[in-house]
Amino acid sequence: MFKNYIKIAMRNLWKSKGYALINVTGLSVAFCISAFLFLTAYFALSFDDFHKDKDRIYQTYFFSNDAEKARRSGSMPLPLTPALKAEFPEVEAAARILNGSDVVHYKGKYFDKQIKFTDPDFFKIFTFPLVQGSPVSALSDLSSIVITENMAKGVFGQEDPIGKQLEVGLDGSKKQYIVTGVFKDFPENSTIKFDAFVRIENSGDYRGAKDQWDAHSHPVFLKLKPNVDQVAFEKRLRSLSPKYFSDNIASLKKQGAKPDERGDIFALRLTKLEDVHFDTALAGSSPVALVYALMAIGVFILLIACFNFINLNVARSFVRAREVGVRKSLGALKKQLFLQIWGEAGIICFLGFLVGITLTILLLPTFNATFQSKLTLDYIFQPDKLALITALFVFVALLAGGYPAWQMSRFNAVEVLKGKVSLKKPGLLRNSLIVTQFTLSSLLICCTIIAVQQVNHLRTEPLGFKKEEVISIPVGSKVDGQVALRRLRNLLKDDPNVLSMTGSGVNLGIGLDRSTSRSVIGFTFKEREVTTDWLQIDYDYLKTLDIKLLAGREFDPAYPTDSLGRVIITESMAKMIGEKDPVGKFFQTDTAGVKYQIIGLVSDFNLYSSKNEKKPITMHISPSGGISYIFVKVAPKSLRVAMDKLKASWKEISPESDFNASFVDENTNAWYKEEERMSQVFSLASAVAIVLSCLGLFAVALIVIEQRTKEIGVRKVLGASIANLVLVLSQDFVKLVLIAILIATPLAWYAMQSWLDNYPYRITINPLVFILVGLAAIIVAVATVSFQSIKAALMNPVKSLKSE
Repeated sequence: MFKNYIKIAMRNLWKSKGYALINVTGLSVAFCISAFLFLTAYFALSFDDFHKDKDRIYQTYFFSNDAEKARRSGSMPLPLTPALKAEFPEVEAAARILNGSDVVHYKGKYFDKQIKFTDPDFFKIFTFPLVQGSPVSALSDLSSIVITENMAKGVFGQEDPIGKQLEVGLDGSKKQYIVTGVFKDFPENSTIKFDAFVRIENSGDYRGAKDQWDAHSHPVFLKLKPNVDQVAFEKRLRSLSPKYFSDNIASLKKQGAKPDERGDIFALRLTKLEDVHFDTALAGSSPVALVYALMAIGVFILLIACFNFINLNVARSFVRAREVGVRKSLGALKKQLFLQIWGEAGIICFLGFLVGITLTILLLPTFNATFQSKLTLDYIFQPDKLALITALFVFVALLAGGYPAWQMSRFNAVEVLKGKVSLKKPGLLRNSLIVTQFTLSSLLICCTIIAVQQVNHLRTEPLGFKKEEVISIPVGSKVDGQVALRRLRNLLKDDPNVLSMTGSGVNLGIGLDRSTSRSVIGFTFKEREVTTDWLQIDYDYLKTLDIKLLAGREFDPAYPTDSLGRVIITESMAKMIGEKDPVGKFFQTDTAGVKYQIIGLVSDFNLYSSKNEKKPITMHISPSGGISYIFVKVAPKSLRVAMDKLKASWKEISPESDFNASFVDENTNAWYKEEERMSQVFSLASAVAIVLSCLGLFAVALIVIEQRTKEIGVRKVLGASIANLVLVLSQDFVKLVLIAILIATPLAWYAMQSWLDNYPYRITINPLVFILVGLAAIIVAVATVSFQSIKAALMNPVKSLKSE
């Protein structure tokens, strides 16, 4: 019997090759796109889930209920971790992780590596297995260093790294370390990324900052003992605030801060490790909403393909009604008919699934390149991923094939053979599915247009500095930044293509080194709690970046004291300290520290992208301060010549360093990578959705028009023109598209309004977007239906009236 079912199914599919091709094409594209989106979302949601006891691991953060809005910060002071371990027995282990990068020297070779600082408890908290060495003793000594397999291969080649000595740092700051362990390379879905770890006591300013509670510089991770409740432990942590942060609380109260619903003005709280990756205040990564958006788009595309399948099969069920009636009259059971018809749908689903998986494999490199993903064939063919993809197939087969098979098996044999089953009037199900398809398509198109407009707005939003014709050069670890800047100035002082040059500790945008850093300090000024970005710069910073000077002066080599306690601040900083005319005023960041005098006031500028509000910035010059980036303003007509000249000069200054220069406008564009990715995903999904919707509409229109062949012939005999016939045949579908647009418009407006609320600098949604999308959807629908309508209208009416 099963063999007979297969024969009948293949015969029916062969007789209806056009419909089968439409279904297989739509399903294969939907499977392919959905597989990419679901796997990408699955990968993002799997971050840090490889750690043993991950449900007991937390990152600490400070909560402050400022008068303006509640704020969160994951940057902790160095003495916090020892205090937590000493005062709270619930803490099983605690580790600080301080970011760092340095040059590693071994046998005459230099390597730029990400050397991070931590505590021995790191191995008790995280599951980063050692392939060599013991986690108990790997960081027991201050001279120990634990490296990854990748770093071991890069530095030592085939040598056994254990016991080998490495030099880390530049001349004058070199330290000797002994390799005591080798990490297995961390997974791609790890929030913590590194090349090596050394003890945190080796960090440059550890001695000076180890007892400073107001110097925040690093994240802290805790592992609580079993059965310790997070909420109860956070209540215990409330005792820390008045003990170590009384100045913060007093300052917040003076600014009008009130306790939140938990009774806290300033408190130390915990975030679960599984939530850290998506916490923009702690990890700075993509929000989890973007992952759910990817999953929703995948579901949308699958639903559209399923609706196409259901519509086509329901429509064709009336064509096959007599077949069903005859088979029922010959004794076929409802169950047998259901299995037969559902089996045909299952074959189409399987073919679509097979072609979709093939497309996924073939297009994987293109997808990874376009969306900067790291999916691999090994990743896709893991058992749990195969189970996910198989679940998609089963879902579509049940949804798309089950309903039409159930409906056809319920036909009344007598009514069918009398010809009482017809498709002259559109059914509620078919109309609902078409409306849903075009609603989803219109929704995605609206979201795409608005997302693209917002990205363009961010790119064109004034940043407060000139980003064109400025080249950013990462200094790297093989040369001192101050020395490199002086030598570069001397080499290019007479070059007409170089207009000015400066240096800074922070890059503008994200350059080719993909590195970013931030230094924030807090202090009290006239009973005000002040937080400011502390920016190390060099002479000509304002000139090179064309930052507007509002009052006072820029740093000048003619004033030697400028490097000894003189600062330039932004408007936001002046507002924060409550000074309308701040030039000449003094402040101290701590009671025993330097007394700084303000010598200049500049307009606000975005140091960290226009996705965030312009922050208060304090700029200073220090002879011993780190210059990590050199900015060179070049003549507009000599960009390429200037870049080549800088490359040649850089090789002379630091022959062992890579020249990773880039233009600042390119760097600032990289700030909006996530938004660009989102708009790309929406664009791809919109294109696929509208194509699938039109494909389904085309097929349904074909069947409907076939059912109205005799009606068309009668209308034509009575004098109807081709235009009238096209209008009559198209108007029902246009009505459905209009309903879809009316549903999609408020949904798109609400969704994108919520997304735009995350940006301080944002567009206002233009109603014209929805009007244009609606017109486009109508035009596409009319064009899709008109092809079959015109073909039917051109038929010979005599032939139409003779047909049955």
